[in-house]
Order: sequence, then C-alpha cells, then structure tokens
Amino acid sequence: MKILVTGTDGHLGCLLAPTLAAEGHEVVGLDTGFYNFGWLYNGVSMTPRTIKKDMRELTVEDCEGFDAVVAMAELSNDPTGDLVGPITYDINHKGSVHVAQMAKQAGVERFVYMSSCSAYGVAEGVADETSEVNPQTAYAKCKVLTEKDLWTMADDGFHPTALRNSTAYGASPRQRFDIVLNNLSGLAWTTGKIAMTSDGTPWRPMVHGLDIAKAIRAVLGASVEEVHSEVFNVGSNDQNYTVRQIAETVAQEFTGCELTFGEPSADNRSYRVNFDKITDTLGYSTDWDLAAGAKQLHEVFEAIQLTPEIFNGRGHTRLKQIEYLLQTQQVTPELFWTKKEF
Repeated sequence: MKILVTGTDGHLGCLLAPTLAAEGHEVVGLDTGFYNFGWLYNGVSMTPRTIKKDMRELTVEDCEGFDAVVAMAELSNDPTGDLVGPITYDINHKGSVHVAQMAKQAGVERFVYMSSCSAYGVAEGVADETSEVNPQTAYAKCKVLTEKDLWTMADDGFHPTALRNSTAYGASPRQRFDIVLNNLSGLAWTTGKIAMTSDGTPWRPMVHGLDIAKAIRAVLGASVEEVHSEVFNVGSNDQNYTVRQIAETVAQEFTGCELTFGEPSADNRSYRVNFDKITDTLGYSTDWDLAAGAKQLHEVFEAIQLTPEIFNGRGHTRLKQIEYLLQTQQVTPELFWTKKEF
C-alpha cells in the first residue's frame, strides 16, 4: 500500500512512518516543518521522503497514486490553540477537511484521521464511541467538527475512519515535553521534584505513541467494511488513570523525586474511556503501560544526559516554538511561512 502521512515530522508521525515501512508499505510524508528544530535523539530506523508543504496548500496532484492518507498534521495542544485563536479552526478543522477533500478527489480510498478522546471533555461514567461528545477547548471542538464533515464525504469510493486517541506518552526523537507523562518525567529528571499545582483528581486515558501507530496499522489492515465511517477509541481499559496516579507512577520510576500536590483545579475536564470496540472489531491491544513508558523515558534521559535547557527549550514544547516563529516573523499571523530570503 502506498500511504501519504501528514505530520511525519511530529511526535507521533516520526514514530509511525518506520512501522509502516517495516510492514512493506511505501510511505511518503508531508510536513510544513514547524518543529524541525526539535530532534532529541536518533531513535528511528528511517525517515520517509517528506514533502515540505502546509497541509492547507495540499493539491489533488499531491495525493494522486496513494491508496491511503493518514492525517496527523494539526496544531497540537490547548495553549497553542489559545495563542493563535481562530487560526486553530483554519488549520485543525478546515485544513484537515481540505486534506480529505483533496484525497477524495484524487481517488484515495482510505482516510485515517487522528481525532482525540478529548472530544468527551467532561464525561459521566465511562465514555464509549456512542457517548455524547462534550469538547471543552478549541482543539477538541475542531476534532468533533472534522469528524462530522468526514462522514458527509464518505461513499463507496472513500472510506474515512476517525481514531480518538487517548493522551499520548512515551519517547520519540521528535519529543514533546508538553504532554502530561513526558512533562512530569522531565521535571523529575531535571529538578528532582514534581510539584503538582492541582490535586490530581481528574481522569485521563493514556496510550503510548507506538500503540497509536499500532492502531493506525490495524485500521489500514482491516477491510473497508470494518472501518468505513467508524470511530474507534484508541487505548486500553486498564489505562484510565487519574492525574495523581500518573504523577505517582513517574515518582516510582524516578526514585528520590519529591512529589507534592496542590488544590482542586478550575479545569473541569475529566473522562474515562471504554476501548472494547477497537479490541473486538480489529483485534487491537496495547503493548505498553504507563510504568513502561516512564521507564523508557528515564532510559532516554540517562543516555542523552537530558539538560534543563533542552527540557525547557522551544524544541520540544509546541507553544514555545510557535511563539518563537511568530516573534521572529518567520511565519505570518496565519502561520504560513513568510519565505524571507536572507
């Protein structure tokens, strides 16, 4: 299968491409290059040929000849969304729908969209794919909007699937330190302390980046009848954790680390998620758990001797890098490259 993956220079796309290639697929990437500054360690077997292009400028010609598109490229996390405001919708909603439209017009049959369990927002009980969505942030709202548009595009020749991923964790050469387990592990290593500002009571489902890649491969390997216009939560039932439990897992791995908690947070997002559908339909299971993820991060930090400067730098925090590109006028307020010549 020939597969176009958008966002191959990101935290997850970097991990996905080698696993697809290892199964014999031909992989081509597409990435605008916002985060190319951040390369933490040499930890993947290959990087695909990558088209340097903003997904909003994708053309039908770019998509011709592909059997599948995996859409991973969006602005990540809520602070970045708050920084650029309405541009989040232009990129994460309109941009992702544009990619799907170009793929469909080019005759691409399979389209796998990276959605998020954050669509559940504040959920009573345990949410499954039939539960009402309740997105609380621009990032999550865009996921829901894009899903809805994908279903209107589906037909006999175009088979979209949405994967609602749990919160990602784990090591990647394109490391992110602005997601919870990775951030707490970096704090533990560089400061010897995890000073939580909240009491840690909210629930979050968690999944390793390599297990997200595994879910994508499972969708691509399934029949179109099994995945056509379907939503799958990605994770496992035994990996719903409170933020307190996540912090305690990190403290157990980074022995001697001081762990403290604060007051209840004003952020009301809390959700537990059921993952029976992806298991029962696609035979999917995760290979990683939180303790193994923390151990993997610890081993990487020790091997590369992670410094506070790297941990706190712009290379591995999405908000800081986008702020830098805006401040230096390398990108426009709409986050297109200015293409200045020096």
